[in-house]
Amino acid sequence: MKAYYDFSKAEKGKFFKPNAILKVPIYLDAGNQVFVAKLAKKKKKGVSEIVNSLIRSDMEIAKAL
Repeated sequence: MKAYYDFSKAEKGKFFKPNAILKVPIYLDAGNQVFVAKLAKKKKKGVSEIVNSLIRSDMEIAKAL
């Protein structure tokens, strides 16, 4: 690293996008990943579809508590 960085000509918020939607990567444990992959293959759907479906189901259960 340099000892000094010159930010005198920097623009505040140059790359800020107020309506940006961030997609957060989710990492599954090995066992969960195998389970979801098998289920996706069996149902002929994508892994993301299966994970979202499982989360929606858990959300409904949690709301009922």
